[in-house]
Amino acid sequence: MVGFKATDVPPTATVKFLGAGTAACIADLITFPLDTAKVRLQIQGESKGPVQAMATTQYRGVLGTILTMVRTEGPRSLYNGLVAGLQRQMSFASVRIGLYDSVKQFYTKGSEHAGIGSRLLAGSTTGALAVAVAQPTDVVKVRFQAQARAGGGRRYQSTVDAYKTIAREEGFQGLWKGTSPNVARNAIVNCAELVTYDLIKDALLKANLMTDDVPCHFTSAFGAGFCTTVIASPVDVVKTRYMNSALGQYSSAGHCALTMLQKEGPRAFYKGFMPSFLRLGSWNVVMFVTYEQLKRALTAACTSREAPF
Repeated sequence: MVGFKATDVPPTATVKFLGAGTAACIADLITFPLDTAKVRLQIQGESKGPVQAMATTQYRGVLGTILTMVRTEGPRSLYNGLVAGLQRQMSFASVRIGLYDSVKQFYTKGSEHAGIGSRLLAGSTTGALAVAVAQPTDVVKVRFQAQARAGGGRRYQSTVDAYKTIAREEGFQGLWKGTSPNVARNAIVNCAELVTYDLIKDALLKANLMTDDVPCHFTSAFGAGFCTTVIASPVDVVKTRYMNSALGQYSSAGHCALTMLQKEGPRAFYKGFMPSFLRLGSWNVVMFVTYEQLKRALTAACTSREAPF
């Protein structure tokens, strides 16, 4: 047995909520440079933007992007927007992942056997609800990751300054920029990520190929990460471009997608695919393995507190 043993006591909604947020923050700390590289590759090719990389800087591939950023902006640039990223995960993942099982049980009326329709509906619901809670943190994170520090001044000096500057210059709605594509993206991501993880894990356990342990969680999470990247990449690129765009550059997320298609072709929707996959694959593995272990650890701690003797 690897890690904490499974218990007969199911984790409470509070344990899942706190465990999901904490696990997501740990995953973000480890994989954040890959996410920053993904954002830089996704915005490359834009004609203009308030917070874009230097026009003379060209990024090639995941490793090339990371090395270029370290060389021109320093190692700390890989963690631009980390504070907002952690704020986002603590509020965002807690809702979309932590409440998934509870919402799934609501749609199945408490039944143990959830069909794929109920799982998809639960994933869409918690994914969209999470955006409503955490959208401003996502906007600030993307802006920080997109800004280049070399050869020019920084647009935002701190996370608090970013929130204030965006609200002052673009209005309150600026903090909610890109909500529509983000709702679409996260409904898709949540369905692909959580439902795929659920299905792969259930299949492995039912076929007795693995036990409910770390190797099973690792395999399920890796498969979920790949499926999610393939399905969600186009919406993710549009979301990133639209959030990072200048005021008035795009009239809507649809206009942003159409402009990308006309100027850069269909391949533009898969810009940054490799860092997206590396990031989502590794993020899913770290998050789900940590989440499963945290649920067991927190449940065991709560049980031992209630029954100390």
